[in-house]
Amino acid sequence: MNYPFQISIVIPLYNEDESLPELVAWIRKVMAENSFTYEIILIDDGSSDKSWDVINQLSVGQSDILASRFNRNYGKSAGLSIGFKLAKGEVVITMDADLQDSPDEIPDLYKMITMEGYDMVSGWKKKRYDPLSKTIPTKLFNAVTRRFSGIQLNDFNCGLKAYKNKVIKAVELYGEMHRYIPVLAKWNGFVKIGEKVVEHRPRKYGVTKFGLERFLYGFLDLLSITFVTKFKKRPMHFFGAWGFSSFLLGFFITLWMVGEKFYKAKMNIPVRDVTDQPLFYIALVVLIVGVQMFLAGYLAELMNSDSHKKNDYLIASQIDKTL
Repeated sequence: MNYPFQISIVIPLYNEDESLPELVAWIRKVMAENSFTYEIILIDDGSSDKSWDVINQLSVGQSDILASRFNRNYGKSAGLSIGFKLAKGEVVITMDADLQDSPDEIPDLYKMITMEGYDMVSGWKKKRYDPLSKTIPTKLFNAVTRRFSGIQLNDFNCGLKAYKNKVIKAVELYGEMHRYIPVLAKWNGFVKIGEKVVEHRPRKYGVTKFGLERFLYGFLDLLSITFVTKFKKRPMHFFGAWGFSSFLLGFFITLWMVGEKFYKAKMNIPVRDVTDQPLFYIALVVLIVGVQMFLAGYLAELMNSDSHKKNDYLIASQIDKTL
């Protein structure tokens, strides 16, 4: 496939009017030094400062800037999602707008994609300038994500990443899913995922836009993405398995209590009524839960039947000899 640009640089931003001129000038300098054909895609995530005015000024007389502005703040995933749809470069590079990511890393990231054959490369900010209140939760977050995904990256959330164009067209972002693009890429069949140590620069302007709550949301999204990816096409495998197991447990508990009553009655041993035993109510609950989960799986299969007809599977290659 022929691409009009070698590189698309996607930059989501929120209230970064001070850093944008320096960042764009730096990118243009790197692109000129390496003779890259490129586009800069700026996604203003509903900034309340003068970011959009600055973007307009930077684009005057220039053809390398493509920009969109949200009516309100939707989050980084939304910004990246729009940027990915607009990107027309062979290699797509994402970075933050706060100057903590260095554009000088772009040539090496480009080479790793085009010459070394990686599907995507994630930056690793090995030496960070963040406080402990941010670095410790980040290390925990990365460790849990490695455990869940099986992808051996040290820094899943680094904003500086490079992708083949077909990778970013295959992933769907929402919520806080931008943290899990490597996971989404792997589960879409792009398994050659690399990592590069990159420079982490101290914040020069403004303040961080993220709080500790992002880690809680991140873990919840990790659970969501794990469930959706594994069971989207076969929800009965999840709900049915748990429902059947729960029903079976309740059935055997009930069977054991009834059998025990008949045995003791036959042997003239005093015995309480089945309904007087706490175990009976436990069995009743797990029976009901089992039936409900099984029905949930059945309904999910019915609702999902239309999606099976859409054939939304990712095709790696195709030969069509029809005339």
